Amino acid sequence: MSTKDIDFAVGAIGEFEGYLANKSVSLESADLETLKDYVSLLIQQGKNSWERLVAIARYCNLAKKNDYYVYFTSILGARNVLPDIGERLAAIAGEEIRCRVYQGFKLPPLGLPQENYPRLTQGVMDRMETELPSETVKKVLTWNYHKVPVEAFKERKERFEKAASIDEYLKDEHKRFIEELEKFVKNGEIWYEQEITPEVVEFVRDNQEICTGVRYDDRIYVTKIPYVPMQYLNEKDPTMKRYYACHCPLARSAIREGKPKISSMFCYCSGGFEKVHFDVIFGEPVEAELLESALQGNMRCRFANKIPRDKMK
Repeated sequence: MSTKDIDFAVGAIGEFEGYLANKSVSLESADLETLKDYVSLLIQQGKNSWERLVAIARYCNLAKKNDYYVYFTSILGARNVLPDIGERLAAIAGEEIRCRVYQGFKLPPLGLPQENYPRLTQGVMDRMETELPSETVKKVLTWNYHKVPVEAFKERKERFEKAASIDEYLKDEHKRFIEELEKFVKNGEIWYEQEITPEVVEFVRDNQEICTGVRYDDRIYVTKIPYVPMQYLNEKDPTMKRYYACHCPLARSAIREGKPKISSMFCYCSGGFEKVHFDVIFGEPVEAELLESALQGNMRCRFANKIPRDKMK
């Protein structure tokens, strides 16, 4: 970071700490409503910039204020996905279609809770499915909208090339994944957006499909780890269990509220994220198929990724 950016971040954090002090709470003792109130204040003051919110989020992560950090990921993580879908839509179907689909589209102020997004998501999906064949909609959505860099999978690609078989590779990756999760438990740190506990580790250990994959014939089946894994494991209510399973801040509150009705085709966006790993190790785009998703009524989100014929081993 540049000196200017560092100074801004430190200043933003100082203001945040000052707000907490005025409320007679510390970062450690403050509840989640305190953070929500502060973000609302920033929106009112026009100080809700990406740079400010990210600086505070990083601070909370490093300070292991896990509930705050997870909240920040929920309001920041998918902010640009809907606009980026519009860009890809224009590239595939033309600017005229994009204009028809996105007419009147306006993102809510940065920092508002994820409950403000499902209506937008529903509108975009309803219009896109009206304007385009389903296969084109899938093509638009099945993309790396989180912009995960190819370099992130460099070591995995090297391990895949050295492995005697796809099955051996996947088994080894699952073992590595469990070891990684165990480190996060030990350090009390957030793994991406998930708080990992020993119970969560055992849940993942018992199912190689979770975040790794299992090959059946010419497809690799992958199940997403629940977005809120501990609550997911303990929840008995089917609706809330689906809510805890879903990762997408653009849609998940619609599961809990029962509205609006968002097409489960939108989950191909998640399929695009899940397949990037396989695109890289196989050296070409793979075909992803949505099998189950919380948005369409299932208790988990599951995808099948087709192995290119000449990459089978």
